Amino acid sequence: MPQTIQPAVVGATGYAGFELARLLARHPHAKKPVLFTRNGEGGSPAKLDELYPHVSGNGGYPLVPFDWESVRAQGVDVLFLATPHEVSREWVPEAMEQGVHVIDLSGAWRLGTPEYRAIYDFKDDNPALADKLTAQAVYGIPELHRDELKEAALVANAGCYATSIILALAPLVRAGLVDLDHGVVCDSKSGVSGAGKQPTQKTHFVEVAENLSAYSVFNHRHTGEILEQLGLLPEQLIFTPHLLPIPRGILSTIYVRLNSTMTADAIESCMKKFYSASPWVRVFPAGKLPQIQYSLHTNYCDVGFTLAQDGKRLVIVSCLDNLVKGAAGQAVQNMNVVFGWNEEEGLR
Repeated sequence: MPQTIQPAVVGATGYAGFELARLLARHPHAKKPVLFTRNGEGGSPAKLDELYPHVSGNGGYPLVPFDWESVRAQGVDVLFLATPHEVSREWVPEAMEQGVHVIDLSGAWRLGTPEYRAIYDFKDDNPALADKLTAQAVYGIPELHRDELKEAALVANAGCYATSIILALAPLVRAGLVDLDHGVVCDSKSGVSGAGKQPTQKTHFVEVAENLSAYSVFNHRHTGEILEQLGLLPEQLIFTPHLLPIPRGILSTIYVRLNSTMTADAIESCMKKFYSASPWVRVFPAGKLPQIQYSLHTNYCDVGFTLAQDGKRLVIVSCLDNLVKGAAGQAVQNMNVVFGWNEEEGLR
């Protein structure tokens, strides 16, 4: 594998895109990232540090208008798309034709099931090619798809809510310990940055401050990811997202019933064994629950649980930073796996 690569980011002026540019700039195996802007993005500054002084110095971070000729001229090895879903859906076929690795932070290529993907209402110019690329895309949670990622040309970075729920449930669901017919209830809360940088009435300070609101009940875009990755049927899952009046962070509280009576030690052992080779998942001791503040500005997903006295009712709590493990950090972690590096590189 190459010792150094040339990464490029489209969408570095957004919250997740900026976090990604910041992480890549300090990665030991990455050259200084090329930062592209899309045509029609009005008001973009000439350099990223004009918008985010956090990264001033080091010669600045120029923002370059995107075109495929520039991608070739810059020798880009991996293209990160922090772009709207429909943009990624349009651009990835050309990137594959150019032989460039793509790690897409949008939902454009995450879903293989047509009825789940229908929520995006994509209008593909070449449906057959889109179906082929959908089949080739690897869902970007390294803890679940490490081996497939090693051969991936197209990585569909997982959604932030989906990551928090899937990582919390995967060990128990895959071990057959959860009574799926009883149903799984996921109550998730996210900071406002999860809605993106473009302001809306719902993310206006006056609407968010001193408030807590549920939204997209039964039709959130991440629902299909949870169903696909955990092998659940729609009727086995209730997922309700909420908007927290904080900038960043996700806390998911998940309620399940177990198939048989278990001990807390057995639950903890199952989770720790499942993630024994996964440095970015921290399993807390039984009865100790994660909090958003523990994982902020890190690539950790923290998972804890409390088991009822009857040994069958279980509450799992998971926390992560929606801009890091829920987006940019996970994208870098995926890049590390694709190029054969340690998953921790550039993320400590």
